[in-house]
Amino acid sequence: MRGLTDKVALVTGAGGGIGAAICKRLAEEGCHVALFDRDADAARAAGRELQPLGRRISTHVVDITDYHGVSDAVASISADEGGVDILVNNAGMDRFANFLDTEPELWDAIIDINLRGTLNMHHVVLPGMRDRGWGRVVNIASDAARVGSSMEAVYSACKGGIVSFTKSVARELARSGVRLNVVCPGPTDTPLLAQFLEGGEDGGKIVKALERAVPMKRIGRPEDIPGIVAFLVSDDAEYITGQVISVSGGLTMHG
Repeated sequence: MRGLTDKVALVTGAGGGIGAAICKRLAEEGCHVALFDRDADAARAAGRELQPLGRRISTHVVDITDYHGVSDAVASISADEGGVDILVNNAGMDRFANFLDTEPELWDAIIDINLRGTLNMHHVVLPGMRDRGWGRVVNIASDAARVGSSMEAVYSACKGGIVSFTKSVARELARSGVRLNVVCPGPTDTPLLAQFLEGGEDGGKIVKALERAVPMKRIGRPEDIPGIVAFLVSDDAEYITGQVISVSGGLTMHG
């Protein structure tokens, strides 16, 4: 991809399957990468995997729901690197349950990480991008935002909110050189899906049904996501902003 050499990329949820795969691809494209994760061991393990690629790598134990913690960590990166050029908001969480079987405490946890945490990241990082006249943001949402998903009502609401938020801020910053877009994975082989499988036979049946429903006849893999992310943060996507792209093997198709 054009224009990624020596760019500074910040990836949240970097210790997870999709996050680690995105970090690896951006480092391969020539980016220096800052990894955010609240799981210290996962962040450091992902960082070690990137060391052979020869880029500058830093790991940060950050809870993105803590605005001041985010601000301090970004300030540290900016002091070392001169600013953040690329932001990939990948961190998220969910717990599978029918909405009427959940409690407000679970809603708060899901909203804090999937929505408020992402807002925190934008609010801290975007001013620097605007002031420097260049920046790229990719928000990892979900096809649950586009079509809904049983047992993921609050999560779907948060991801739908991220889609609308991204479009709105993309309009606000369109003339500033900052581009914001959304990538929506379909069902993907991640720890979240593994958690669903732990539900027993019914979980397994649903996953098999999803595989049959996907035109490509397989569940997504973490390595299916980084290519579109790398494209959207590159110079090749200079004229693209406010867009939502599904990576779902054709499960969802929108005009």
